[in-house]
Amino acid sequence: MSEERPKRKHAAEPDPPRDPSFEDSTQRLGAIVEQLERGDLPLERSLELFEEGVKLARSAQERLDRAERKVEELLGVDASGRPVTRELASGGEG
Repeated sequence: MSEERPKRKHAAEPDPPRDPSFEDSTQRLGAIVEQLERGDLPLERSLELFEEGVKLARSAQERLDRAERKVEELLGVDASGRPVTRELASGGEG
């Protein structure tokens, strides 16, 4: 009998990038807003931060939209009063 061991990552194999959590996104977005509101950054840096902020805001909004759809699914009931749930498709809509 061979015992299977979990595969170890080599030090050179980075973890795949993952989206920051909603909380991390909103915290970073707040920091970006503070920096931009100071008005003391060069134009290029301001544009970089603005672009990052837009991406974070869109990502956070998508997470909120998915959470809202999930809540609506969980609160739904059928004609018999039983909860109605179904698997939500992953990915963005609209």
